[in-house]
Amino acid sequence: MQDLLAGRAAIVTGGARGIGLAVAQTLGLLGARVLIVDNGAALDGGPEDSAVTELATMRVPGAIGLALDVGAEGAAEQAVAAALDAFGAIDLIVNNAAIEADAPIGEGARADFERMLRTNLVGPYAMAAAAVGALREQVRGGRRPGAIVNVASAVGLYGRAGRGGEAASKAGLLGLTRTLALELADARIACNAIVPFAGTRALRAVPGESAALAAWRALNAPLAASHVANVVAFLAAPQAAGISGQLLGVRGLEVFAWTQARPAASCFQPRAFDADEFANAMGALRRDFVELADDVDAFGHDAVG
Repeated sequence: MQDLLAGRAAIVTGGARGIGLAVAQTLGLLGARVLIVDNGAALDGGPEDSAVTELATMRVPGAIGLALDVGAEGAAEQAVAAALDAFGAIDLIVNNAAIEADAPIGEGARADFERMLRTNLVGPYAMAAAAVGALREQVRGGRRPGAIVNVASAVGLYGRAGRGGEAASKAGLLGLTRTLALELADARIACNAIVPFAGTRALRAVPGESAALAAWRALNAPLAASHVANVVAFLAAPQAAGISGQLLGVRGLEVFAWTQARPAASCFQPRAFDADEFANAMGALRRDFVELADDVDAFGHDAVG
């Protein structure tokens, strides 16, 4: 399997640490050339450190690094141009870069919320927009279709108190994934999203956190990022042809497909507003209502890892 991705070229954003670095290493070991795009910023998007990216390239066979803020104007175009110049093609884009600068709504700064949207959502959009022309042209030239993998989060599916920025940006990423999958289907270019669980710096402790959150953190801390990287690598392999528009979870050795929002049941409202009749009609839907639980509640059990 060491040459499974030989001749393929990948861009991995946020690829200098954590899940991104594990992805870059796995792709490199399987023969792919990798461009690591990472500005070395802190988890909250704080001070940049290009040395972080330089060190990461030494740990990935054949990789080159580019210290860029993926959410900045023109960064995506610069990354795509660098990959095409270095490798002559782009076959895989892994949108992994993300920041967390959350606070309860009403307590945090709007600027922090907007920074998260720019990095976590606008960045992946810009990267896809900059690369789509090359991806399509390569297929027309006879090259095997490429793929895009967006790294989402369980918070984007469940929500979590105090994490509105992450929830909004990662939920938006799921909608973007579906749209890209539909738009690129004619060229057989896949776009999927993954929800990872791994013991990286993103699994940091928060002062005053609940006992439930602390227990959840302890359960997920031992999970290796390499498990997530293996799924990303598979989605770039020929064997994954035809898999697109899907949302996959990776928790240790377990890989699961998430349901995606579709109508579950319906009822008919009264022709004229009547609260009692509404209550009777809506009663038929209650069994399909989603419980108000967050990702910590949903994954408060041991993983297989």
